[in-house]
Amino acid sequence: MPEILVHPQFDIVAFHLGPFPVRWYGLMYLFAFLSFFILGNWHLRNLIKSGEVPNFSLDDLIFYGFLGVILGGRLGYVLFYQPTYYYLNPLEILAFWKGGMSFHGGLLGVLASLAIYAFRNQGIGSRETHRHKSITFRFFFLTDFVAPLAPLGIFFGRIGNFINGELYGRVADPNIVPWAMIFPQSGTIDPRHPSQIYQALGEGIILFVILFAVAQRKRKPGLVSAFFLLGYGFFRFVAEYYRQPDIFLGSLIFNLSLGQLLSIPMIVLGLLIFFFSRKLK
Repeated sequence: MPEILVHPQFDIVAFHLGPFPVRWYGLMYLFAFLSFFILGNWHLRNLIKSGEVPNFSLDDLIFYGFLGVILGGRLGYVLFYQPTYYYLNPLEILAFWKGGMSFHGGLLGVLASLAIYAFRNQGIGSRETHRHKSITFRFFFLTDFVAPLAPLGIFFGRIGNFINGELYGRVADPNIVPWAMIFPQSGTIDPRHPSQIYQALGEGIILFVILFAVAQRKRKPGLVSAFFLLGYGFFRFVAEYYRQPDIFLGSLIFNLSLGQLLSIPMIVLGLLIFFFSRKLK
């Protein structure tokens, strides 16, 4: 029998600023936006070297993206995961510090914020080739720029989940999965898949490598966005087979989790954008 790993049960508070606790999960959000800023500047420089002169502000994108992630992620959790509870306890919607964010909701929030930004800024795109194009073209220019920057943020978020000992995996046989780990937060001593790490690697690192490889090639508008939707949808769908479903939801239709059901429209939309982008000039 192999020695079974046990989750370290990290202190969720990284440090204190005077009387105020700074939590690891909050730091992960900070690292996510810092990575977006650093990679975004690098991506902008590469676009300029390739002959394109992007006509938008990275600071504005971060601001709009921040609002989309926070508002969309919270409202997505409220509407997708526990609508009845929050209907009966509406003030709890504002209790961000208690946790409860949905990636799929955050994605919808970011897409909405980018659509608003593209609509309000008619010259969005490259001054050389994209100016005065349709809202669809401007929107895809923004989403193609943002898509490769998102996976590292997802990576940090999943590491935050692991530190908190939340969103742990399903029960696993340590003889088959030697890295199976006991999560005392689960209330059992059953070894489980460290599904947060699976998701950090798949939705984070591997997807990051794929998208940057696609983004560096000459391509049609919308193609990078399509690969993001397809890639995240695929990795999330697979990872959900190893992740313990939310106790208040369990498995749903066709024995799929809510995360899987929400990922299916992402994959379908990714395919539609992929074929649509091939018709764009």
